Amino acid sequence: MEVKTSLLDNMIGVGDMVLLEPLTEDSFIENLRNRFDHNEIYTYIGSVVISMNPYRSLPIFTPEKVEEYRNRNFYELSPHIYALADEAYRSLRDQDKDQCILITGESGAGKTEASKLVMSYVAAVCGKGQEVNKVKEQLLQSNPVLEAFGNAKTVRNDNSSRFGKYMDIEFDFKGDPVGGVISNYLLEKSRVVKQPRGERNFHIFYQLLSGASDDTLRKLKLDRDFSKYNYLSLDSANVNGLDDAANFRTVRNAMQIVGFMEDEVQSVLELVAAVLKLGNIEFKPESRSNGYDESRVKDKNDLKEMCELLGIEQSVLERAFSYRTVEAKLEKVSTTLNVSQAYYARDALAKNLYSRLFSWLVTRINESIKAQSKTRHKVMGVLDIYGFEIFEDNSFEQFIINYCNEKLQQIFIELTLREEQEEYIREDIEWTNIEYFNNAVICDLIENNQNGILAMLDEECLRPGTVTDITFLDKLNTVCAEHQHFESRLSKNSKFLTDHSLPHSCFRIQHYAGKVLYRVEGFMDKNNDLLYRDLSQAMYKANHKLIKQLFPEGNPAKVNLKRPPTAGFQFKHSVGTLMRNLQTKNPNYIRCVKPNDKKAPRIFTDSLVRHQVAYLGLMENVRVRRAGYAYRQAYEPCLERYKMLCKQTWPHWKGPTREGVEVLMADLQVSTEEFAYGNSKIFIRNPRTLFSLEEKRRGCLENLAALIQKIYRGWKCRTHFLLLKRSQVVVAAWYRRYAQQKKYTQIKSATIMVQSYSRGWKARKILRELKHQKRCEEAATTIAAYWHGTQVRREYRKFFRANAGRKIYSFIMQRLMQKYFLGLKRDLPSMSPIGGSWPTRPYRFLDTAHTELRSIFHHWRCKKYRSRFTDERKAVFEEKLQASEIFKDKKALYPSSVGQPFRGDYLEISKNPKYQKLSSAMDEKVLLADMVNKINRANGKGTARIFLLTKNNFVLADQKTGQVKASVPLPDLASISVSTQNDGFFALKLKEGSAGATKGDFLLSSEHLIEIITKLRRTGATAVNHNHLDIDISDEFLVQFKQDKVCVKFVQGAPKNGNGASCKRKNNRLLEVSVPSTA
Repeated sequence: MEVKTSLLDNMIGVGDMVLLEPLTEDSFIENLRNRFDHNEIYTYIGSVVISMNPYRSLPIFTPEKVEEYRNRNFYELSPHIYALADEAYRSLRDQDKDQCILITGESGAGKTEASKLVMSYVAAVCGKGQEVNKVKEQLLQSNPVLEAFGNAKTVRNDNSSRFGKYMDIEFDFKGDPVGGVISNYLLEKSRVVKQPRGERNFHIFYQLLSGASDDTLRKLKLDRDFSKYNYLSLDSANVNGLDDAANFRTVRNAMQIVGFMEDEVQSVLELVAAVLKLGNIEFKPESRSNGYDESRVKDKNDLKEMCELLGIEQSVLERAFSYRTVEAKLEKVSTTLNVSQAYYARDALAKNLYSRLFSWLVTRINESIKAQSKTRHKVMGVLDIYGFEIFEDNSFEQFIINYCNEKLQQIFIELTLREEQEEYIREDIEWTNIEYFNNAVICDLIENNQNGILAMLDEECLRPGTVTDITFLDKLNTVCAEHQHFESRLSKNSKFLTDHSLPHSCFRIQHYAGKVLYRVEGFMDKNNDLLYRDLSQAMYKANHKLIKQLFPEGNPAKVNLKRPPTAGFQFKHSVGTLMRNLQTKNPNYIRCVKPNDKKAPRIFTDSLVRHQVAYLGLMENVRVRRAGYAYRQAYEPCLERYKMLCKQTWPHWKGPTREGVEVLMADLQVSTEEFAYGNSKIFIRNPRTLFSLEEKRRGCLENLAALIQKIYRGWKCRTHFLLLKRSQVVVAAWYRRYAQQKKYTQIKSATIMVQSYSRGWKARKILRELKHQKRCEEAATTIAAYWHGTQVRREYRKFFRANAGRKIYSFIMQRLMQKYFLGLKRDLPSMSPIGGSWPTRPYRFLDTAHTELRSIFHHWRCKKYRSRFTDERKAVFEEKLQASEIFKDKKALYPSSVGQPFRGDYLEISKNPKYQKLSSAMDEKVLLADMVNKINRANGKGTARIFLLTKNNFVLADQKTGQVKASVPLPDLASISVSTQNDGFFALKLKEGSAGATKGDFLLSSEHLIEIITKLRRTGATAVNHNHLDIDISDEFLVQFKQDKVCVKFVQGAPKNGNGASCKRKNNRLLEVSVPSTA
C-alpha cells in the first residue's frame, strides 16, 4: 500500500512561507536561514519556489529524485524545483494548458542552473524514442552554445548570464517535445570592449584561445597569449574551477549536435577572431591643412589580418575608420574622424559585430530546434532573465533591466491575484478584495508613449541641435518633477527640500523593490547605439558570407536614410511582446536568492538576503497569498491526514469525504470563521489553525504509536513464549531419543564384543585342528615321495648314469624355452603397425629366434591392419607412398604434407551451385579440384584459376565464371618441375608439337603441390601410351612461354606480403621466386 505523505511531514522550519507565523521580515529571513543550514535550499510561497544557491553539489538532483517527484502532488513532498517542473508539465500534458516558468534573481543566484534543472527534469519524464531523444538532446545542448557566447565571469558569478533568455519548448499531444524557440534580450555588448575590474569578457574568447588546436589558431591568425589582445582583461583571465579548453570542446560538440555545419562553425570562429583583432587596432592623429586632426591607423598588421579573415579590402575599412559620410535627402557630406571618434567607431563596430553574431546564433539554433509540423503544439516557456539590480553606479543597462522587472512584478501580481480569484470562484468561496501595491504607475512612468522616460529619451536622441545627457535630465525634471515615484535634485529643490545623496547628474526612481539612483551619463549614447553607415557598407562589401547577413543595411541598393530604432525602443517592444506571451500562459515562478557574495557554501549573509527578499517582492508575494485563505487542501487528503482526531472518522469513513471533513471539524470545535468549505477543498484562513490541527495530530499519532507498540510487544511476547514452549517439547523429545539411542548402542556394543570373543575361540579351535590335519597329510606325502624316489633311482640308476648330461641339458632348455614363450605371450606389444616396442631378449642364445619372431609378428600385424583397408584408403596410402618416393628428402615442403590427408576435391565441385556449369562440362570423373594461381610472365603476379584433373586430362578454368581456359590431355604432358624449397610453385611442361604447346608451358602455384603432382604422376602413368612423368626437382629450371624460354629461379629471402613466397620479374628472361627462409 502506498504511504501518503505531505509537505508538513518532518518539516524543517516552515516549508511554505504562507504558513509562517508570525509573518515579519525577520521571521522570513530566519526561516530561510534555518532551512539553508539544513541543506533545504527550496521553500514555497504557495506555488512560488524560492531557490537558495548552495554553491556546492547536493544529492537532491539524482535520477532517483526525479522518479520520486514524478506524477506527485505539488504539496505531497518537501519543496523542490522538480515539484514545480512536474506540476507545470502535467498541467500542460493532461489539461492542455500552456505553461511558463519565470526564473528571476540577481547575478550568481543560480538562475541558469535552475533553468537547466527544469529542462533536464522535463526531458527525463517525457516520452522516449529516437526522434524525441534527438529533439531533447538538441534543446539541452543549445545551453552550452549560448552560455559560451552570452555568459561571462563577473565579481558575483563565474558563469553569469549577460543576456535574458526566453525559451518556448513545444510538445505534441502526447507530451513529447517536438521543438522550441529561443528569444534573447539585451545582450550586454558593452562588455566586448570593456570589462570592470575583476571580471572577464565573454567565455568564447578565452575558450577559443585555450582549447583550439594550433592549426585552427594559425588559420584564425591568433595567438594563445591573452595579453596580446586589448579586449581581454588580464587580472581575471584564468578562473579557478573553469577549464576553458575542455569547455571549448564541449561547445564544438554541442554545436554539432544542434545542427551547425562545419563551415558555419568556422565562420563563427572567424568572426570571434575578427573581434579580437579589431580591439588591437589603434589610431594616431594626423594634422590636415584645414587645422583639423584626422585619425590614421598606427600599425596596419592587425587591420590587415582582420580584413583577410573577413574578406574585406583593407583600404575600404581603413577609410571607414577615418571618414564619416552623412546623407540627407540628395546631399552627401563626408567629414573626417578624430582619434576619439575613430576609437568610438572601432568599439561600436566590435559591439555590433558581436551582438549581431549572437543574434544570428540564436536564430540559427531556432532553425534547428523548431518543430517540423505546422500544427498547433502545447508550449512550455522558460524565462531566465536578470533580476532587479541596485549598484553603486547604475546606468542605462540597470534602468532597462529594472524596467523589465517592474513589468514582471506587475504581471506576477495580476496573474497571482487572478489565480486566487479563479480558485475562489471555482470553489464557490466568497471573494475578498485584496489590497496590494499596484506598480502600474511606475511602469507608466517609464513606458508611457507621451511622457514616459523612454519616450523622452528617444525624443532627445532624435531632436536636432546640441543634445547631451544633461539636456535629457532637464527634460525629465520638466515633465516628471511632480511624479510621486520620480526624484531629482531639481525636483527636490523645487519643493524646498535638500537631499545631499542625490547628485546633480542623477535621478532616482521609487521602484517596487526600493529606490534606485541612476546616473544619466551615457544614457544618450547607449540608447542611440549608432554604427556609422560607412562601417555598415564596408562590412557588407566583405566576401565573408556570414558578414553580409549580419549587416543588411550596408547594401548600397537598399540605402535607408531613416534612423534605426533606439535600444530603448527595441527593448520596450521586446518586453511588450514577452508580457503578451506570458499572459496567455499559466505562470510558474522560481525566485533565486544568493546567500552570500563570497560564492562559498554554508555562509548565509542576513543583509544580502534581506536586500534580495525586498527587491524580489517576496514579502509582498506572501501577503497577497495570505490575503484570503492561507491554506487549502482537497477533502480526501485532508480526511486521510486528520481522521484519527475524531472517533467517528477513525479508522475508516464510509460516506462522502466532504461529510467526513465536516464531521471532523465539528468534533474538533474549530471556529467556523477559521475555515470554509469549497466544492472540492477546505480553505483554512489562519496558519495557527493549521498548526493547531498538526499539533493535535502529532499527539494523537504518539498515542497511536504507543498503542501499536503495546499491542506489538504483547504479540511479540506471546509469540516468543509459544516458540519457547514448542522448542522445549522438541528439545525434550530429541533428548529422550538421544538417551535411548545411546543406551541401545552400549548394549549392542557389549553383545558384539561377547559374540566376537566366542567366535574367535571357536575359529582358533578349528584352525588348530586344520593345521594338525595338514601337517599329517604333508608328512605322509613327503614320506611317499621319498619312498617313490628311492624306488625309481634304484630301478633306473644304470640308465641315468649313461644319459644324465644330455637329458639335464634337454630338460633345462625346454624349461627355458617354455618360460621365454610364456613371457612373450604375456608382454606382447600393441597391434599398431607403427609400434616399435618389443620385449627384451632374456638369453643370448635366443638372439636369432628373438629377431625372427619380432619380424614375423610385425608382418602378421601389418597383414591384419591391411585387411581392414577399403579400396579408397588403399589408394590414398599408395598415393602417400608414391609421394614419399618422389619428394622425401628432396623438397622442404614434403614433411608438412605428410600429416595432411589427400582430399582430392577441395572445391566440392559437384555440390557447389557456383560450379554447376563447370561440373556439367566435365565428361569424366574429377579426380582433383583445387584453386591454383597461374603465374603471369609479364609481372610475376598470379591469377586465380580452378585446376581440375580427370583420368585423361587436366583443365584450367576461370575462378569467377567457371569458363574453361585450357584443357590439356595427359599424354601431352612431358614433365613437371618444382623447387627444393618450401614453396608451392610448379611448372607443367608440354611436349613439343602437341596441341597445347602453342601457348607454352604452365607455371602454377598451389597450397596442395605435393598432392597435385602425385596424382598427376599416378594418373599419367595409367593414360594410354604414356610412361611415368619425369619430376625435375631443382631450384632453377626453364619454362617455355609461347616463343620464349624463361628461367625460374628460387632464392631465400624475407617475405614482402605476408609469409608466402612471392614471384617477381627481373628481366625478360628471368622470374625470381623469393621463398621465406625456414627456422
